[in-house]
Parts: sequence; structure tokens; C-alpha cells
Amino acid sequence: MENNKIDYNRIAAAIDYLKLNFKAQPSLEAIAEQVHLSPFHFQRMFKDWAGVSPKKFLQYLSVEYAKGILKDKQATLFDAAYETGLSGTSRLHDLFINIEGMTPGEFKNGGAQLQINYSFAESPFGSLLVASTTKGICYMAFAEDETQAVEELKKNFPNAAYRQLLDMIQQNALYIFTQDWHRLSEIKLHLKGTPFQLKVWETLIKIPMGKLTTYGAIAGSMNNAKASRAVGTAVGDNPVAFLIPCHRVIRSTGEIGEYHWGSTRKTAMIGWEAAKNKTAE
Repeated sequence: MENNKIDYNRIAAAIDYLKLNFKAQPSLEAIAEQVHLSPFHFQRMFKDWAGVSPKKFLQYLSVEYAKGILKDKQATLFDAAYETGLSGTSRLHDLFINIEGMTPGEFKNGGAQLQINYSFAESPFGSLLVASTTKGICYMAFAEDETQAVEELKKNFPNAAYRQLLDMIQQNALYIFTQDWHRLSEIKLHLKGTPFQLKVWETLIKIPMGKLTTYGAIAGSMNNAKASRAVGTAVGDNPVAFLIPCHRVIRSTGEIGEYHWGSTRKTAMIGWEAAKNKTAE
């Protein structure tokens, strides 16, 4: 995790610049100037973060690249959702995540019977708030402002008992960012959601790292091709950032589209995963 402790604001600024100016194929010097670094230091910082050069990363952000991924029949693994994962270490983490829906009694009256621990952590994409019950991760969100982030958490379970504590459930889940899947034991997610939402979130988990899909494809995999809009709403209601990879859902045109925690962050995540996936192949 130490190598991923970066100035995310600089990376985000560079990505924004690349998104706006990719047609001009900006030079390394031009990009570095935007984030007030020398070309040497910027190149090193970017490669430490993404594992590839800014120029290579730019390729992963193009619409044509996204369209190519969408055309890949294995892009979502909907036809082989229960693969062993031996096709690449970057896919192994999908096998370790399991969703358990909360019972009505566990969240009735605003979670009055729930004990929720929460803590703050760093990720390659900025600070996170991660929260857990005794059964698993119940919430994870990018947190620009810690006070506001806690308030958002408490809106989900207003009557639960809270304490700021990093527990083993959270710590195990955070290993997901280290790329060392062998350190993971099974990650349990303990989620409040309708049966339809839980089904959509389970489907999202089956999208391999570095791959992409569309709202329509998810609806089709659930044998309800007309449910794209409802799928979009459920994707937007995802309470667990990154572990439930709603960032891997894009528009059918190949455009990245919106994201609950910001389109720039979504762009960063897609490009980062593409780079890590290519490295693992």
C-alpha cells in the first residue's frame, strides 16, 4: 500500500487534462506542466501509480479501447460466472467476495440492532470510509471530507451504534488494493437492499477486473432485457465502492459515463485496472 500513497489530486488533474486533450496527443512535458511537476518526476509518479506511462494509460481511456473490451465475449463472464479464476491472478479476487442480504429485522427501525465499526483508509483513488457489522462490510465510500462521510454513512442506518474502529473485516477487505490476492480470506458483504438490488450487485461482482459491461448487458444477463433503467438505478445505489465494481459499467457507446464518486475517479479506476490487468497477463 505504501507505493500507492500518492497525491491523488495530481493524478486526477492529469487524468482530467488527458480526457479533455487526448485528441491532441499531449506530450509528457505538457501533461507534467499541468500538475506543476517536472516531466521526470511526473512520469515516475504516474508509473508508480498505474504501472504504465501516461501515454499508455491514455490508450486505455479511449472509446475505441472500451468498445473493444465490450465486444470481448468474455468481458463480463456472464456465460461463465463461476470460473475458477485460474485464467489470471487479477481475476481471483472476484471469487473471494460474497454478498449476504440483511434480514428485515437487522435494518428495521434504522438499524437499531446493528453495531457498526468504521474507519478511514487510503486507496490509489483517494481516501475511503469503510464500515462493517459483525457479518461483513456494509458500506464503503470515497471520502473527501471525513465528517461529511460519516454523516452519509449514518443516513443509511440512523439508529445503529457506531464506533470508529479498524477491525479485521475491514482490514481484510482493504487488501484488495494491494494486488496480493493470496492475502485475502473471503470478503463478506452484509448489505441492505431489495432482492433486485442484491441481484444486480451480485452480477457486478462477476465482472472481471480490467473488463467492462453495459447496463443493457446486465439486464440481459438477468433475463430482463427491458430493465436497463432499473439496473442503472440499482448500480447507482451501490453502497460499497470498488468491491462491488459499478465503475466497470459504461455506456454502450464506449463512453465512460457518470459515477457516484465522480467521473474522473471512475476514469482513473478503469485505466488503473486495465494497466494492472495487462501487467498480469
